[in-house]
Order: sequence, then C-alpha cells, then structure tokens
Amino acid sequence: MDPISRRAQVLNNHLTQSPPPTICSLQRSPCLAFFPPELTEKAHFDTAELRKLTDGHNIQDRDWLYGLIVQSKLFNPRVLGGRVFISPNYNQSMEQQREMTMRRILFLLERGVFEGWLTGKGIEAEMRKFAFLEVVGMFDHSLAIKIGVHFFLWGGAIQFFGTKRHHDKWLRDTESYAVKGCFAMTELGHGSNVRGIETITTYDSNTGEFIINTPCESAQKYWIGGAANHATHTVAFSQLNIDGTNQGVHAFIVQIRDKDGNICPSIRIADCGHKTGLNGVDNGRIWFDNVRIPRENLLNSVADVSPDGHYLSSIKDPDQRFAAFLAPLTSGRVTIAVSSVYSSKIGLAIAIRYALSRRAFSVAPNEPEVLLLDYPSHQRRLLPLLAKTYAMSFSANYLKTLYMNRTPELIKTIHVVSSAFKAALTWHNMRTLQECREACGGQGLKTENHVGHFKSEFDVQLTFEGDNNVLMQQISKALFAEYVNAKKRNKPFKGLGLEHMNGPSPVIPSQLSSHTLRNKQFQMDAFCLRERDLLAQFAEEVLKLQSQGQSKENAFMLSYQIAEDLGRAFSDRAILQNFIQVEESATDEPLKGILGLLRSMYALVIMEEDPAFLRYGYLSTTNATSLRKEILVLCKEMRPHALALVDSFGIPAALLSPIAFNWVDANAWSSVQH
Repeated sequence: MDPISRRAQVLNNHLTQSPPPTICSLQRSPCLAFFPPELTEKAHFDTAELRKLTDGHNIQDRDWLYGLIVQSKLFNPRVLGGRVFISPNYNQSMEQQREMTMRRILFLLERGVFEGWLTGKGIEAEMRKFAFLEVVGMFDHSLAIKIGVHFFLWGGAIQFFGTKRHHDKWLRDTESYAVKGCFAMTELGHGSNVRGIETITTYDSNTGEFIINTPCESAQKYWIGGAANHATHTVAFSQLNIDGTNQGVHAFIVQIRDKDGNICPSIRIADCGHKTGLNGVDNGRIWFDNVRIPRENLLNSVADVSPDGHYLSSIKDPDQRFAAFLAPLTSGRVTIAVSSVYSSKIGLAIAIRYALSRRAFSVAPNEPEVLLLDYPSHQRRLLPLLAKTYAMSFSANYLKTLYMNRTPELIKTIHVVSSAFKAALTWHNMRTLQECREACGGQGLKTENHVGHFKSEFDVQLTFEGDNNVLMQQISKALFAEYVNAKKRNKPFKGLGLEHMNGPSPVIPSQLSSHTLRNKQFQMDAFCLRERDLLAQFAEEVLKLQSQGQSKENAFMLSYQIAEDLGRAFSDRAILQNFIQVEESATDEPLKGILGLLRSMYALVIMEEDPAFLRYGYLSTTNATSLRKEILVLCKEMRPHALALVDSFGIPAALLSPIAFNWVDANAWSSVQH
C-alpha cells in the first residue's frame, strides 16, 4: 500500500471507530472540617460541682485573676481560629524573657494581687495566695517561680525563721516589692544535702557583726532565682562557727544590691546562663568575700547569738534544731506538687479536646475517618492519666489543707506527706506531658500548643526542693522509725496513715471479678497489703544489715531498692485514701458515680503499672490479666465523659491552645496573613 492510501485508511479508522467506554469523572472529596465536640459530647454530671472538688477553694478569686490576665496585652494575646490565646513569647531572648517576667510581676502588684501575701492573717489569706499562684503558674512557670522565690522562700524564711524585729522591718517592704528577695541555700557542691553546705559565718563580738564567707568554689551559691538581675537581698544559708565550734546551718539576711541595682561591695554575682526551661527566671551564682552584716540579720526563731558572742538555743539537740529550722520550707514542696497537677490538667485538656475533633483512617471503605479518642488504644493512652490527674488533684488539695493547719506536732507528717506527693505528682506530670505530646502527633511539637514545651519548663520539678528518688528514701526512713518505735514499745501505729498496720493483714482473693476489682475496699486492701509488707521487709533488711555490723546509714543505703518501692507504696496508698474521702463526701449521685469510675481507674492502673504487685506476689499472673482487661472496660466507660471531665478543670480557653479548638482555622492561610 502506497503512503497516500495508508494515511487515508488511518484517518478513516479514527473517524469511523466506536467511541471509547465512558470513564467516571473524578469527584472532589469533601475537605476535613472542624466540628466542635460540644455538639455531640454531653455532660452527665454537674461539671461546676466537680470543679469545686478539684480546685478546692477560691473559685471566684481564680476566675477574677484569669480575666485580669486574659484582658491584658502584657500577657501576649494572639488570635488564632477566632479565639484569643495567651502564652509567653518564647522567641524572645533570655534577657527579654526575664524583663517581661518582672514587668508582669509589677502589673500584678499594681492591681492588688499580692495584697496580704505576707501581712495577711489566717487560713483564708493563705488559701487565696495559693490560688493566685496556681493561676499564674498556668500562664507561665517562670512567672510563678519568680513570685514563689520572692514570697514563699525569701518571704517565708523571714516569716518562719525570723522574729518580730524581722517581721516589722522586712515583710511589708517585701509584699510591696520595695525589697526584692532571693533564697541562697543551694551551692555548687551541695543541693539535697543542706547540712553539708560549705559557706561559713563567724561572729565578731568587737563590732557586733557576722562575717559571711565563701571559702572555696564548691561553696558558691548556685541556681539562686532572682540573683542574676533583680534581687536586692538574699537569705543566705551558712554554717555558723562560734568560738571554733560549728553550730550547724543558720540563715542570715544579706543585702546584695543597692537601691540603684548596683552589686554591693564584697559580693560577686554571675549568671547561671541559658537553661532548657524557665528562662524567664534570672538564676544566678553568689560569692561572699567576708561580707559583714549586723548581728540582728541572723534569723533567730530557733537560735541566736548574744552581743558578746554566746550561742543561745532552747533546742539543745543539733538534729532536732536542724529539723525545726527546715520544717517551714515544706511550702516549696507544696507549691511544686500543686503546680505540677495544673500542668497535667492543661496537657490533658489539650490532648483530649484534640482527640475529640481530629480523625485518622477509616475502618471500612466510604466511611468517615475515626475520631482519635474512639480508638481503644488512644483511650488507653490518655484516660488512665486523666483519672490519675483527678486523684493527684484531690491529694494536692489535702496537702495544702494539711500545711495550712500545721502545728509543731504535725511537722513530721507534713515533711513526709509533702515529700511523697511532691515526688508522685511531678513524676506523673512529666509522664502525662510526654504522652500528651505524642498523642497530639506533630502538633504537639509546636510551642504554641504547650504540651511539648511544658516538658522542658516543668522538668526541673523532679529535682528542685529535693531529688524525687532521694525523697522516696527519706519517706522510707521515716516509716522505718515509726515501725521500730511501734514494735519496741508494743504500741499500735498512729499517724502517717499507718493505722491499717494495726489490723490483720488483708487477703487478696484468688480470683478477681469485675465487681471485686471495682470495690474500694478491695483496692484499699491491695494498697495497704503492699505498703505493710514492704515496710516489714525494709525494716527486716535494715535491722539484719545492722546486726552484721553495718551502720544505720549504710544499711539504709544498701536497702535502697525496697526503700524506693516502699516510698511509692506509701504515696499511692495516701493518694487513694484521699480520693475515697472526696468520693464519700459527694452527695450528688451522678457525680458520685463518675468519681467511683475515676477512683477505680486510678487504683487498677497503679496496680498494673507498679511491678511490686507481681514482684512480691500480691497479685497472681491470672489476677493481673483480669485487672488489665478491666482497665479496657473502664476506658470504654470513661470515653463518653472525657470532654466533661476536662471541662471540669475550669481552665479558660485562652490558657489552652489552638489544637484544643478549631485547629483547621487556626492553621488556615488567613491566620498566616493576619
């Protein structure tokens, strides 16, 4: 076939062939949109009543301060997704963050927030102070720490270590910030071991002055909040040497800057530098080069030095004197424990709200994607932490009440309980923030969404005011002393919640039904069995080591594994006990029901997570399996209440983050242009 004929045939085939089969046109899938969970998630109990139980006190005062902060431009408001959110600007330099912290303090001062914090009288004034500090800490941990150092540490030292002459001279000026205080206890070489600090103070009877000196580099005061930039005075902790005899650690008021902010003679101050968090706090280092201060600057509620140089104290035993001296410092542990709970609340409110509007994957073709919180695995990640946070919240309130009603007879109890709850609540907070960060996926990495950044801001809580692992061992030492005294005197246990040791040992059933697992008596029996058995084992091991020639301190040190297990057992039992008391105080049946659900979740998760229940045989493997299955059922039952439970925290939307609400609009192009 010639080329012309071939070309004509190709054209004919194109023109006469049947059309190809019709292909379905592509249809556009609808874009994801944000649907407020409030449209489908309804509360089945009174959220306002539950908030009263979790906040515990001063609800109206808290709401007033929330409003004051949210409405001020000083607190860095930003509009995203049609809502106002406030948080510090972490893009600022360290120096800028510190100055903003001080400006916010002065803003709060001018509006009367600190009125009565040191000069007010009674439990009502104390509780209001705690409530305001908790609100401030939800906005910015740096701001809360800077305020806490000034009022609770510097101001608290003057209140509790000082006498009338100190109160009259310093408290009102501290409350008005005419004096800016800091607290110089920690040294480069000594943190938890306060008795080992190396700063030395002597007395010159010729001039009536104390002379404070930093004898070596390891004695420099370290991590002193407020020292690097703003503090004018400090309470300096030092060994007191009188006529060649070391009388132990005492506290002295020392001026470190003049009214113009210039560092005083014989004082050297250096910056601790940039930190992984809390860069709004100006942590500094202090050296004292034979600084002379008046004799009256010794805080003398426990001991004094006469004008002619004689040491005076009604407490002759050095150990008792040291204990009395440090007893008031438990306020630091109280505030740390409480603030860690509020951090957990924010993390969970954000992560759970996000999980109630964010979807991922379909379980069948042409079906909508599934809400994150409808996945059993996601429920298992977040809902047990939510129940534990409620448990921690009730115990934080108990701790505040215990501290507010302190008496000399309660010093030991407050020390032990504050140590236990500070450790338990801060450990829980860090685990909660990590899980919330992961549960939010990539959004959890954004600073504006809080949960990721909070980890670096609150990590310090695990070690300041006492390393948590050291606190666990201190608790066990105190329990050991109670155990030995009770056995030696053949008297019943009394105090620290150890009364359960007086009865017969609880027996765990060989098979655990769902009804039994949820029974509060069974739960308390299981926790008490663990505590009493570990206490007996710990005492037996320590006493055995002592009988073999070990000193008591060495015996404690060698028994640290049981000591830490015992410390956790004491903490968990006390927290469960507080939860049951709150539950039994509730009169509203729907609220009582949700509290029972949360309490069961808390108790069973602790039993599942702590290896001690299996390690020491309190649970069989069969019972452990039953317990694990019951937790999944509890998750399913908690799921319909998830939104109401985080709403019951009473946290204003502005203190949460964009992903807790309309995360689509918050990330829209229009928000970039704005």
